[in-house]
Amino acid sequence: MKLMFASDIHGSAYYTQKLIDIYGDEKAEKLILLGDILYHGPRNDLPYGYEPKKVYELLNQISSEILCVRGNCDSEVDQMVLDFPIMADYMIMYLNGRMIFITHGHIYNREVLPKLKKGDVLIHGHTHEKVMKDMGEYLFINPGSLSLPKDDDTHSYMIYEDGTFYIKSIEGQIIDQMTI
Repeated sequence: MKLMFASDIHGSAYYTQKLIDIYGDEKAEKLILLGDILYHGPRNDLPYGYEPKKVYELLNQISSEILCVRGNCDSEVDQMVLDFPIMADYMIMYLNGRMIFITHGHIYNREVLPKLKKGDVLIHGHTHEKVMKDMGEYLFINPGSLSLPKDDDTHSYMIYEDGTFYIKSIEGQIIDQMTI
């Protein structure tokens, strides 16, 4: 199974188009969005190519391939224009016998943990900073931000394939990886 993860688009049609192109090139089975899709939020600058209407038009074209959780900038009004559910605070998947807890990061995060057992994986966005870290009791992954990265200005996404997570730049270069 090959999955693609992306977080914090914040209304950038430019980076949404890049995301869709990369998704096609990667040939992933599902695109998992970690929230903050259409609105930039009051604490963020406008991302390059800010066009929320274009973003939902682009994403709606592949709506059957998208799984999504709600970010702190997502609302019921956003759900009205998107053809896939965005209002869940988290989702759970099982990969390689491990629970994968997927959320945006504003409710559940490293400071406010969901119920995890040793070896589970917590994946969230929200901070716009790429992280892959063994926390001892669980593994923590943040793919960074597609449109507004804060750590080193590398626009990034993540792929899961054959038991390994890969954080990649939008140019496709592997930045970090973790096998579960």
